[in-house]
Amino acid sequence: MRPLDPHTRRQSNATVSPLSARRWALFLDVGARIVPALAELDVAGRAEFVATVEKALLDRPPAIRRRFGLFLSAIAWGPLFRFGAPFARLTPERKDAVLRWLMDAPVGKIRNGFWGVRTLVFMGFYGRPEVWPAVGYAPSFDGNELLHG
Repeated sequence: MRPLDPHTRRQSNATVSPLSARRWALFLDVGARIVPALAELDVAGRAEFVATVEKALLDRPPAIRRRFGLFLSAIAWGPLFRFGAPFARLTPERKDAVLRWLMDAPVGKIRNGFWGVRTLVFMGFYGRPEVWPAVGYAPSFDGNELLHG
């Protein structure tokens, strides 16, 4: 499923997105802190990123998707207790501080949640074929022929 616009979430088919528009915006904001080049994607690149992550989420059981959404809500509102503002209104330095804390959190479930977010960001960004040459990834789609040749 490929959304027309990741911010408005209008779609061409009846499949429901695993995240609300607000959570997609937060995920893109967090993703841009993890992979800064994500912020520079054009509309088509962002849509491809969202489609990849969306497919990965839709392939998971509903309970996992709910937990992922709840974890995004915790990222959104958790900084209120330390910095007095939600994640979206923090400075870039404070956003990075929040994400560093989540990455090294003393509670394993929090670390696992962050690493799940990070994995999806990497999958969505680096899973796009146009990025492969820049990172030195050159897959061979003739693997069996090369093995037996």
